[in-house]
Amino acid sequence: MVERALLVGVYENRDEESQTSSLINELEELVGTLGVPVFAKELVRVRKFNAKLLMGQGKADEILGIVRALDLDVIVFDNELSPAQQRNWERSAKVCVIDRQEVILDIFGKRAQTKEARLQIDLARMIYSLPRLTRAWSHFGQQGGGIGTRGEGETQLELDRRIVRKQIDRLKSELAQVRKQRQTQRQQRVRVPVPHAAIVGYTNAGKSSLLKRLTQADVLVEDKLFATLDTTTRKIELPNKQRLLLTDTVGFVRKLPHLLVEAFKATLEEALTANFLIHVIDANQDDVFAIHRTTMEVLKELGADEKETITLFNKVDLVKDANQLRELKIHFPDAHFISVHSGQGLDTFQDELADLLSRSTRTMELQIPHSRSDILAKLHRESNVIKVDYDDTAIHAVAVVPYRITGHFEAYESTPSGDLSELSAQVISKKS
Repeated sequence: MVERALLVGVYENRDEESQTSSLINELEELVGTLGVPVFAKELVRVRKFNAKLLMGQGKADEILGIVRALDLDVIVFDNELSPAQQRNWERSAKVCVIDRQEVILDIFGKRAQTKEARLQIDLARMIYSLPRLTRAWSHFGQQGGGIGTRGEGETQLELDRRIVRKQIDRLKSELAQVRKQRQTQRQQRVRVPVPHAAIVGYTNAGKSSLLKRLTQADVLVEDKLFATLDTTTRKIELPNKQRLLLTDTVGFVRKLPHLLVEAFKATLEEALTANFLIHVIDANQDDVFAIHRTTMEVLKELGADEKETITLFNKVDLVKDANQLRELKIHFPDAHFISVHSGQGLDTFQDELADLLSRSTRTMELQIPHSRSDILAKLHRESNVIKVDYDDTAIHAVAVVPYRITGHFEAYESTPSGDLSELSAQVISKKS
């Protein structure tokens, strides 16, 4: 247990000082999420990153002096530390030394609820700890032998590494099974003709609050970083009666550990399989442009950066500087500016969702021969059927059909007998 923390951010160029300061403030929030109070923060500028301690010995001695003077018990680096650097600092400081990666892993470990999230966290932890085992154990000099080992010459450290590698293989195998199950769920979702949108964005931007407000669903909403780790999918009915599935995804953060991007691939794949994305950004953040870049970089790494995206600036009711809002509107002319808390702008946003969905579907009037009941069955499976009438000549159907499958039904298309736009506005999907 640690109770008194020192935060350290190291940078090279003078123009990085402002960004490093912002990242240190974010790190303070992350550490606070773990319940660890921060007693001091230090920014350290170096001419060149040092392979041994990340900084020169003189700067390191200054940091060690602060630790002793304030009787601190943990140093948290915003920079990623190599296993050797971590060991060197702990040897010199005689206190726990961790980096941003380990902080985020600890937060995720505390917040994971479902089996999938726990597996993903365990895998990330194991991969992170493998090269750092010499920090965790005090019995490295021991030797062991027995069935399945290499004999007396195998050190305890080698045994520990072999155990961790086996655990990594087991976790990867279990995750592969989970991903198969998720793929099956997605295939079932694709067969059901309800469009799907993934809500993505920075942690604590208001993604879960948006989902709760739009769907009236009972989902967890907290003013905490990474309050939501597991995906939640709920259904919303838009003003034109079209139904839409909304999925809340895990929030992003600057310097998101690559281990977590890999470990949470199954969760973040919701962004890949969605028809489009809703990118939620906290308009009240000081570094709003950097936060936007962070999300786009993670989406690019996932291969989802080219998907159609609606940009949504939330918490506009908290923005005191009118110039900040004006600048955002200039840089993001197509974005929506809303407040989930007050409801400001939500009606316009939902109208935009309805327009987007209408552009991805086509209303068709069909005359299907009685002998082709398979075509009618396919129509029911893969589109939103508005009405069906039977007479002696054929089956008459009107349906809202996704553009990707209109070719299957064009041979049976008839001349429209009325205003299909009015009919399509009355669509009420019978499937979820």
